[in-house]
Amino acid sequence: MIKIIYGSKGTGKTKLLIEAANANAQDAKGLSVFITDNKRCMYDVARSVRFIDITDWAVAGEDALCGFVKGVAACNSDHEYIYIDGISRITGKSVSELAGIFYLLDKISTENDITITVTCSCAEEDLPDFVKKYL
Repeated sequence: MIKIIYGSKGTGKTKLLIEAANANAQDAKGLSVFITDNKRCMYDVARSVRFIDITDWAVAGEDALCGFVKGVAACNSDHEYIYIDGISRITGKSVSELAGIFYLLDKISTENDITITVTCSCAEEDLPDFVKKYL
């Protein structure tokens, strides 16, 4: 399953994502991973959630992010949650250009029974249809 947290810049999407990660970490039977492109919220995420600053791994672009998420899912079959903060910042593309990665994230999520939560900097009316189906 894919979940979307959306809103314009400065509306608290990252805070909501951190709260979701920390709440799920208390009850999770599997592993949780928090992927972002900076270290600002590293100490806000629960210690039981693996925090990954994607810039430490030289990941840039849609294909690289998708490959990275596939690698995270493949490294351990116990993953239950993956959180991606700022998918547009990481890929360098607007949300409307990310149909391919959402298709692949959906496939990863379904095949591995992982809940993937993504933040999108976009107003609801500007979300493309391929993202709206996850609301």
